[in-house]
Amino acid sequence: MRPEVLNPLFVEVDALDGVGPKMKKPLDKLGLTRVRDVAYHLPERFVTRRAIENLDEASVGEHVVVALTPTEHKSPYGRGPYRVLAQDNVGNICTLTYFGRASYTAKKLLPVGEKRWVAGRIDQYEQMLQIVHPDHVVEASDDTLTRLCEPVYALSEGLTQPRVTGLVEQALERLPELPEWIEPRQFDAEKWPAWQDALKLAHKGEHEAARERLAYDELLANSLALMLVRADNRKRKGKPLQGNGALRDKLQLPYSLTGAQARSVSEIEGDLAQETPMLRLLQGDVGAGKTVVALMGMLVAAEVGSQAALLAPTEILARQHYETLRTMAAPTGVQVALLTGRDKGKARESILMGLLDGSIDIVVGTHAIFQDSVSYKDLALVVIDEQHRFGVAQRLMLANKGKNTPHTLAMTATPIPRTLTLAQYGEMDVSRLDEMPPGRQPIDTRVVAQERLSDVADGVARHIAGGQQAYWVCPMVRENEIEDIAAAEARYASLKERFGDDVVLVHGQLKPELKDAAMERFASGQARLLIATTVIEVGVDVPAATLMVIEQAERFGLAQLHQLRGRVGRGSEKSVCLLLRGSALSETGRERLALMRETQDGFRLAEEDLRLRGGGELLGTRQSGDTPFRVASLEQITRLLPKAHDDARVLMERDGGLTGSRGEAARMLLYLFERDWGVQMLRGG
Repeated sequence: MRPEVLNPLFVEVDALDGVGPKMKKPLDKLGLTRVRDVAYHLPERFVTRRAIENLDEASVGEHVVVALTPTEHKSPYGRGPYRVLAQDNVGNICTLTYFGRASYTAKKLLPVGEKRWVAGRIDQYEQMLQIVHPDHVVEASDDTLTRLCEPVYALSEGLTQPRVTGLVEQALERLPELPEWIEPRQFDAEKWPAWQDALKLAHKGEHEAARERLAYDELLANSLALMLVRADNRKRKGKPLQGNGALRDKLQLPYSLTGAQARSVSEIEGDLAQETPMLRLLQGDVGAGKTVVALMGMLVAAEVGSQAALLAPTEILARQHYETLRTMAAPTGVQVALLTGRDKGKARESILMGLLDGSIDIVVGTHAIFQDSVSYKDLALVVIDEQHRFGVAQRLMLANKGKNTPHTLAMTATPIPRTLTLAQYGEMDVSRLDEMPPGRQPIDTRVVAQERLSDVADGVARHIAGGQQAYWVCPMVRENEIEDIAAAEARYASLKERFGDDVVLVHGQLKPELKDAAMERFASGQARLLIATTVIEVGVDVPAATLMVIEQAERFGLAQLHQLRGRVGRGSEKSVCLLLRGSALSETGRERLALMRETQDGFRLAEEDLRLRGGGELLGTRQSGDTPFRVASLEQITRLLPKAHDDARVLMERDGGLTGSRGEAARMLLYLFERDWGVQMLRGG
């Protein structure tokens, strides 16, 4: 159970003053559902203001605090802005400009002839200084002058900076005193503040030591939890699987295994032969041949009379795996079955009976294969595809499905830098498929200016007329009023006018059945052009698709671009990837696109992606799932994770694990960052 001292942090956010059902919705969109989430909602940046005596001291673009006296209110003509003319103490005129409903506020805040202290950014409009939507307008200077450095938080529609600031202040008042969990010598050497102080300081200004300490806490919690999982796994008993090779020898592969595949198969066979259950991650670039390596392991289980299961994150991917495995395994005679949430009635009952009596050797499916109603005769190996879609806590549930703890092989087609591999899969051994099978054609990658959009559409038309299929990827689902970002729905509407029913649309906000239906139309060849967001970056295998168009490619990370490019080049035909770039291309964006042209090595691109993003550029389409961390940045992960990993090992090996005095503090840390599945390991699951 969670320590009582932490309970005030884990109450619902509506325990804070001013939070009702209406405000909960925008807070939920930001992931702020509990008081703890609000306390850890760190500022994106800070506005630093300068207090000035009069406007002569100000520069255009500067954030200031200045005393102004309103002289005239000017109502707009039509839909124009509401303007308030005001002068400083030496007679300089400044316009305070308000749009929309904010004009009603201006009338109350800025009465003519009464001095007010105004905080905001100085701009220039038609030779006159102006402040658009002042941040603060107050009667006395004291309150405003304390806000010379003010946090700026991420918002969602319905929230304002002052409202979020007020909620954060309430959350920080509820912080309890907690014991120190960082190793004493390191804590002293780094000169970090205590946890409670660090969290408060991080909201007050650019306090590097406070931010570092909070990031380190998160990395330490993660490292410690993964070590606890690994330690628990060593204590568990699995079934040693030593096959005789009879089924594997019957495979009729049209190619020889690469050196990386052969090495990985050998590593997996060695793990399966042990009593300690395997925990291994198989990393393979797009097209590197992970499926055949996984099949080799599953056939080892079948050779000794046991069963294997492959878990996929989506039904589409599960069906693709089923067809691939059934075809590859046909010469061996093993029985492969598919089980998803859609299976009902007699068909489902037949599969359940086959798993129970052992007549089914390999089952492929979604999470449905681990429901309580599904029992196995002897499940000895679990293969999890796209491991990052399943949390460690979910994976631990699989241990209860076999007579012994099943061996686990996790697979990912996302090349991950070694530092992040340690962060996300620190409890697992890692095999890397870093060679491509012979004969695989490189994908012709070109960068095209967005201005040539009509030429690209003409090229797609010729491509479709030639009997081939294409993808068209956009950064967003819908148009954004603030930023000029290509939206999938708008692009679908325009291309559907030209191509009619040959076009289908897929994005993450569609209902699952609509998304599946669109994907099936494309996979079957009924539709020739698929418009999508990055929802297609994993698990779509359509060999007839040989053209990939990615709009505003500079907004995507290298790893994401590489995954999207990997959707083509899966058949024997030559494939092309067009990266459409916007006109405002940063130096980092230029370097990113140049690297895409230069190499198709996913592991190199992943390392370069981490380097480029660690440099501080925030990608417009960065996904929250890029790392398992909320506080630690990519740069901090790279730099601090090795220290956190060593600290966790010291705690486990020298400082008594979670039983000593420091261990009690570390338990608090695990619960605080919701890595309490690590604590569960100490209780036997």
